[in-house]
Parts: sequence; structure tokens; C-alpha cells
Amino acid sequence: MAVKIKLKRLGKIRSPHYRIVVADSRTKRDGRAIEEIGVYQPTYNPSKIEVDTDRAQYWLSVGAQPTEPVLAILKLTGDWQKFKGLPAPEPLKVAEPKVEDFSHLFAKAVAGFEDSTTGVAITPKAKKADKAEADAEATSTEA
Repeated sequence: MAVKIKLKRLGKIRSPHYRIVVADSRTKRDGRAIEEIGVYQPTYNPSKIEVDTDRAQYWLSVGAQPTEPVLAILKLTGDWQKFKGLPAPEPLKVAEPKVEDFSHLFAKAVAGFEDSTTGVAITPKAKKADKAEADAEATSTEA
């Protein structure tokens, strides 16, 4: 029985999340797995990659073959280099999410809004008398 380390897809249509699983090579992509050894979430910025190093090393040592996407993930985490006895790569850079402070812009907008608004309609409604005068002027210019 050939054992593969592959990705099991989860999530909605346009938000894929994957689990890194060890499964029989004959099972379906999202079929039954022997063991789950990690998580890969590509939609996050930066992508979230978590691999249980001890279990990955064990499965690689007993002959489990990683698929191409999993091999790339294992190379990023350094598990593949550790298994092959190569020097470890640089650690993954974990970027903190940027939280921008827009409170000063909001305060400025509110201050400008309070100064310019009087609470009255900008264009006054035309009164019946004004309308009658406008009609009279229109008819006098036509004649």
C-alpha cells in the first residue's frame, strides 16, 4: 500500500482551506485520511502554514511520498531539508496584520460636517406666487 502526504480541501467555493493529511494513494482527494498533520490556508495574507514537524518526519521516514504542493510546503517550513539532512532555510516571515487608525480622519469629517450644515434645505421650494410671476414673465417675453 502506497502512502501519500497530500492536501485535503475544505471551505466554500472561493475560500479554500486545506489540511495536510497522510492517506492511502488510492483514496479520493477529500476522502478518508490516516492522519492529519497540518493546515494550509492560502487565502490569509500572509498564508497560514502549520505542520506538525514530528509527525511529518515520521511519515517521511517510513516512506510516505508527498505530492508536489505538499513538497513545496514542506520545503517552506524546513521539514523537507531536515528529512534530507540539508541546511535549514530561513524561518518564515510572519507579517503582523496592519491596523490603520482612521479616527483622525473621522473626527475631521465630523467637524467639517457640523460647520457646514445648517439643517435647512439648500434650494428653497418655489411658492405659488413666484411660479405665477415666472409664468407671467414667460408669456410676456413670448408675445
